[in-house]
Amino acid sequence: MKSQRIVLLHATPVAMSPVQEAFKRLWPEAETVNLLDDGLTIDRNRSENLNEALCERFIRFGEYGASMNTDGILVTCSAFGPAIDALEQKLDIPVLRPNESMFRAAITAGKKIGMLATFAPAVVTMEKEFEQFARQVGSDAMLETIVVPDAIDRLRSGDAETHNRLVAAEAHRLADCDVIMLAHFSTSRARDAVSAVVDVPVFTAPDAAVGRMRTMVTLQKAG
Repeated sequence: MKSQRIVLLHATPVAMSPVQEAFKRLWPEAETVNLLDDGLTIDRNRSENLNEALCERFIRFGEYGASMNTDGILVTCSAFGPAIDALEQKLDIPVLRPNESMFRAAITAGKKIGMLATFAPAVVTMEKEFEQFARQVGSDAMLETIVVPDAIDRLRSGDAETHNRLVAAEAHRLADCDVIMLAHFSTSRARDAVSAVVDVPVFTAPDAAVGRMRTMVTLQKAG
């Protein structure tokens, strides 16, 4: 039986390892293909809003991924929500945004949700997506977000230990939440460090996304 090919769209190298590890644990039979355009993150960080040029560039990126006999596309960067929506409309294969599955799981787990983020330009889009998913399931869950300064810069320089320490150091501010989410694929590295300082569940995006991607592809093949 042919392996399912899943194209991973990356806008930063630091998102690649966590999702690859999640696939190895949760869906080792899948054939993953990595596409990286780290210029997307660089340019997104320079733009207050996701402008039309960046949207079009991201869509072309995704269309290239879809041209590779692809069964599904998983986006690993959380700063391109509207562009992911547009890409999904253009393609006839499953397209999954990075945080959808984690959001849904968190909303199921409680009403007071905390989120630790490290890439500020992604936060506005993510908060809007969270509100959208909450409305879809009829939940009145509330989200509190804390942006951890400097952590992602440390990670990009290769210092994952300091990244994890900085993220965990802010977790106490969300200790009264029902659940804490680690916002980005790259932030998932800090799960053990965060779990060590709070007594609430800590959710990460890669595991939830891989499980959801597998379900979406399986259902499409069955249909």
